[in-house]
Amino acid sequence: MKELKIFSPATVANVSCGFDVLGFCLDTIGDEMIIRKTVEKGVRITKIVGADLPFETKKNVAGVAALAIMNAANPDFGVEIEIYKNIKPGSGVGSSSASASGAVWAINELLGKPYNKQELTAFGMKGEAIASGAEHADNVAPGIFGGFTLVKQLNPLKVVQLPTPSKMYATILHPQIEVKTSEARAILPKEVSLQKAIKQWANVGSFVSGLYDEDYELISDSLVDNIVEPHRSKLIPHFDAVKEAMLKAGALGAGISGSGPSIFSLCKGEENAKKVAEAVIEVYKDKSINYDVYVSKINTKGIKIINLK
Repeated sequence: MKELKIFSPATVANVSCGFDVLGFCLDTIGDEMIIRKTVEKGVRITKIVGADLPFETKKNVAGVAALAIMNAANPDFGVEIEIYKNIKPGSGVGSSSASASGAVWAINELLGKPYNKQELTAFGMKGEAIASGAEHADNVAPGIFGGFTLVKQLNPLKVVQLPTPSKMYATILHPQIEVKTSEARAILPKEVSLQKAIKQWANVGSFVSGLYDEDYELISDSLVDNIVEPHRSKLIPHFDAVKEAMLKAGALGAGISGSGPSIFSLCKGEENAKKVAEAVIEVYKDKSINYDVYVSKINTKGIKIINLK
């Protein structure tokens, strides 16, 4: 294998109660990337379509992640990377992590798969740090593992793959404004009350239990964020109206996707997810903000090969 083209999916991080630890993988939104071997060693980004991103390797999230795995493996070849962005930067559905995780996943294939998913996530985090100012894995992990993931710890990294209930779908609203992850992190409180913390970790525990038991009622009860959402929701136009519409239309729960501005909901079944999408469109159709709405089954496979040579 000398070259491969991949689909690197969008992801939802935080998932309301699980700030910086929970995430899940989407199926209908994602970037495409081409990674090929070169005789000359090193990592070069040769093409970027769909976004104004740096070509300089050490300033590009895919480039930094690629350097991490290539430096560790030290192969007798280099790589060229082409990036076709379908996930807009700053959208809140893992644009930077799709580039970072896609790069390391594809390079691992070219190397003969010497690294496992845990190790690939660690390489991908190096790229994510360029975009957000801190290494975190809650977008990178679901892209590489697929489905729902929980980041138990960062140092050393430990990712737990969680089960995906068979009828689980997501509906995503993406208002086409940009919220930078670094700025969204800056507005968060440095300390929270013990009472709020207790509620939050109870919700995380019950959410995980709900996934294992396919208990949609328990999942719904757990999708509550007492800590981050009250602050970040102020950055998203019409957030309260959208969330209310999602819940009234039958969503299990709704919240901010990553650092925003996208708003996600989890739904039981495709029909329900489509009803939620219709309700969201009703809220946003007369607003002066361009937007996209996506309905997606949870992607349990993660990154996949489209073509190879």
